[in-house]
Amino acid sequence: MSAATSDRGAPRRQDPQPDAPVLLEAAQVGFELEGRTILQPLQLAVRAGRMVGIIGPNGSGKSTLGRILARQAAPSCGELRVRGRPARSIAARQFARMVAYLPQQIPPAVGLTVAELVALGRYPWQGVFGAPGKADRDSVRDSIAITSVGSLAQRLVDTLSGGERQRAWLAMLVAQQADVLVLDEPTSALDIRHQVEVLALLRHLCKQRGLGVVVILHDVYMAGRYCDELVALRQGRVVAVGSGEQILQPAVLKSVYDIDMDVMVHQPSGNRVVCLCR
Repeated sequence: MSAATSDRGAPRRQDPQPDAPVLLEAAQVGFELEGRTILQPLQLAVRAGRMVGIIGPNGSGKSTLGRILARQAAPSCGELRVRGRPARSIAARQFARMVAYLPQQIPPAVGLTVAELVALGRYPWQGVFGAPGKADRDSVRDSIAITSVGSLAQRLVDTLSGGERQRAWLAMLVAQQADVLVLDEPTSALDIRHQVEVLALLRHLCKQRGLGVVVILHDVYMAGRYCDELVALRQGRVVAVGSGEQILQPAVLKSVYDIDMDVMVHQPSGNRVVCLCR
């Protein structure tokens, strides 16, 4: 394979952690709607310090899986477990301390500044009438800093660009301090530079804080570059599971997307670049 354009700054792969604790598990979960199978039963384990990418064409069940993992939708079969416990047995506030979710369609935040939105991430820890303490204020400040939204802190969320708004919501998720982050297309409104910044941040949080991260992506190159494991869906079923090196292969991508793709390798980093065949 020929060498691709230089990709400096790409993260180096670390050794797998097969024995890391399972934080979130989908145990043979499936989903049906009005008698139609949206997601066939599948198994997925999200481990501490691991970043899992969910890829596949439109209509493959990616967002449905994300909603199930975040307990936004109940599976039609199987069971969602958090640290081995059935998710259905966990109270809502306690679940929010364990799993944080960023949907594909971000809701409006009418009248809220970025700083106020980020502070809402502390709700699972302080409740409706709980006054924020030092730990809450420190977490909000650190989350604003680590997501680089300090210059936006006093701006109204609904006046921001799509990319700025996405980063503000990501800061709220960081402030939530959950063990697992589930994000549905978090880079869809971002330019290339900010896509790299967001995914690099998620990987940093994953490795440095031992979080489990599940990210749904359309960009297979970015998925392969940043994720430890990829799960490829097609028509509601898993068709491939493995590392970026294993999944970003022409034959595997053909089985997922039903289109011929070529894969080039940047020799210094080993990163794989996917392009359509002519």
